[in-house]
Amino acid sequence: MHVSLSAQEVINIGGFSITNTLITTWVVMTLIVLISYLGTKNMHSVPKGLQNLLELSIEKLFNFFNSVWENREQTKKYFSLLATFFIFIIVANWLGLLIEAIPGIKYIGFFKNQNGHEAFVPLFRSVNSDLNATLSWAIISVFLVQVFGITSLGVIKYGSKFFNFQSPIYFFVGILEFISEFAKVVSFSFRLFGNIFAGEVLLVVVAAIAPLIAPIPFYGLEIFVGFVQALVFTMLTLVFIKMAVTVAHH
Repeated sequence: MHVSLSAQEVINIGGFSITNTLITTWVVMTLIVLISYLGTKNMHSVPKGLQNLLELSIEKLFNFFNSVWENREQTKKYFSLLATFFIFIIVANWLGLLIEAIPGIKYIGFFKNQNGHEAFVPLFRSVNSDLNATLSWAIISVFLVQVFGITSLGVIKYGSKFFNFQSPIYFFVGILEFISEFAKVVSFSFRLFGNIFAGEVLLVVVAAIAPLIAPIPFYGLEIFVGFVQALVFTMLTLVFIKMAVTVAHH
């Protein structure tokens, strides 16, 4: 039983390292594009089949976001970003579980010399068990929050949230706000990474101890965890965007 904390390199092309989590990321992207294409290639005014399932899912997701924002026009404006975060993260999380659950998939790979000894490198690995991946989502989220805040309120008005010289207290609070923006990147990335990686380790350990029956309830738990983590990441992004574009700081 071996669990690697970092993603493992599969191949290096011109100095660009292609890891097993990157390959799984491409699989996730392909799945989303393929399902979207199949569900929309023959659109009907009265949806049925996959089209109906996709439209129902998007509608439920939109209504849920709107129940938090309480402003339909604003929800429409940022829905594509929020839905992308949620859909990509949940598909990545659940695909990672399939890699663990379906016999043989996690053993597709090869042995590679690492630090002077042979180590098995699986071809596929859960995307969000790689801190580089979750850090990327966190940076994108926090960066776009700043962009939306600036475009909605203007540079000066939004900047006063961090640099306010009206009094020492306001100035100190502004510095704390500025530091908190960097803290969001850390909390976003480590929350998602920690939960998914811990789940992966748990499944490996349970499967090694009792490989037939014992892992089943844990897979059910991890399906729920995968959903919750996607929802938490997306909802926090929504809340931070709402605060950035609607709250004026003095």
